[in-house]
Amino acid sequence: VQLVESGGGSVQAGGSLSVSCAASGYTSDHYCLAWFRQAPGKEREGVAAIDTTGMPTYTYSVKDRFTISKDNVKSTLYLQIDSLKPEDTAMYYCAADESGKWWIPVLRFGRYDSWGQGTQVTVS
Repeated sequence: VQLVESGGGSVQAGGSLSVSCAASGYTSDHYCLAWFRQAPGKEREGVAAIDTTGMPTYTYSVKDRFTISKDNVKSTLYLQIDSLKPEDTAMYYCAADESGKWWIPVLRFGRYDSWGQGTQVTVS
């Protein structure tokens, strides 16, 4: 599985941004997919995940501002970020759970086998 993120950039607080993750080597409806982010000096945290049925899960700090979605035909994962805050500044990574580790919560780092290279989001 190969994952390639795009769409990051610099935006002002209160603005919106959409990031994408193009996947190859698998069918996106077979795996749980997620977005993580990592700010300088902080641990990588899961912010949104979407399971094989399309059900989303969000970490509390981004709920009502982030929307995760996927297009199984295009094998692309999306993250719409609204009402951006400076604390949203981070490298954003997409991840795929190839092994089906259903016993690990969907926002936990250890659930995921494949990672993209990341796309930077900066909010000022």
